[in-house]
Amino acid sequence: MTDESQVTLAAIAGAHGVGGEVRLKLFAESVDSLKRHKQVSVGGRPLTLKSIRGGGQPVARFAEIGDRNAAEALRGQLVTIPRSALPQLEEGEYYHADLIGLPCVDKAGEALGTVVAVENFGAGDLLEIEKPDGKRGLVPFKSGIADLTDQRVVVDPAFLA
Repeated sequence: MTDESQVTLAAIAGAHGVGGEVRLKLFAESVDSLKRHKQVSVGGRPLTLKSIRGGGQPVARFAEIGDRNAAEALRGQLVTIPRSALPQLEEGEYYHADLIGLPCVDKAGEALGTVVAVENFGAGDLLEIEKPDGKRGLVPFKSGIADLTDQRVVVDPAFLA
């Protein structure tokens, strides 16, 4: 793996069985997001993804992990890939990882804060914005409320109470 920025797709939740498989907490949309990558980094260590199955709590096997003890040692480690390995986006699409750290301003350009997280509880994406005073608020990532423009998010301050 290179020194370029990494994107986290999952975390190792623990061992599964005795043969070296691991349970994953998936941060990507589906197991298909992880299946397309043969080489991943787990805790900074390059590993080869041999197989992945399941939906609710996927189970993965890495070629280099052969027993339960080795699998258990990975508990809590992040599964990452280089940012460049992600599929190209269509116009108007974005990766959550690309939104984190962006400045938030109002329509006049006045600073409102910084995007610190992106959440989705089923009704659409919410931006968690940390204001200059350290307080945080959630804003729907919807047109007219929060718009991505020139590497910043233009927010209607009425929604950032």
